[in-house]
Amino acid sequence: MKKPFDQHADYQPATFKFKSKKKVEDILSRYPSGKERSAIMPLLDLAQRQVADEGAKAKKPYGGWIPRAAMDEIATIVGQPPIKVYEVATFYSMYNLAPVGKYLVQLCTTTPCWLCGSAQVVEAVEKFLKIHVGETTKDGLFTLVEVECLGACVNAPMIQVNDDYYEDLTAESVVQLLKDLKDGKKVSVGSQTGRKGSMALSGPTTLEDQAKKSGVA
Repeated sequence: MKKPFDQHADYQPATFKFKSKKKVEDILSRYPSGKERSAIMPLLDLAQRQVADEGAKAKKPYGGWIPRAAMDEIATIVGQPPIKVYEVATFYSMYNLAPVGKYLVQLCTTTPCWLCGSAQVVEAVEKFLKIHVGETTKDGLFTLVEVECLGACVNAPMIQVNDDYYEDLTAESVVQLLKDLKDGKKVSVGSQTGRKGSMALSGPTTLEDQAKKSGVA
């Protein structure tokens, strides 16, 4: 799902400044002089994470996104026209260009997940949160988006919440996961069935003795 980008929306702040000059300088130091343009992507990520940190402390929480003012600031830092930053930010789906909830729930519905029950997972999530894909809960905690393959096909169905993957889901386990996030409880990332990595559901098929010794079988 393509994320919205409205440069003149009411939610766009007038200005943006990075709080950590050191982090900006560290990113710029990774690239040769004259190649500052290469820092656009990590600076966009830094801006999104700064907004997320601020949102986590807000009375009505919100998640990380990148205001137009932040893109303009990045353009100034790297010495490029703002359009060059807009082009990058609008191309990659990992950048949010409009406000999102504290927990950005990315629902994978590509073929492997669909074959393993992602439709039921999506239905359970929408029913529990009382919103549909593309919407945000009134309390600002959750935003739902539908995404293409996230690369965890063998542990399908799965979702990504912010930076973390949650795999081997069912309609019941995904609801429990959302309840725990809402209540501020610690949740386990990865497989929700205890599967180790991408091991077959039936257990290890090779190097079984080593797997048992290491405690993953």
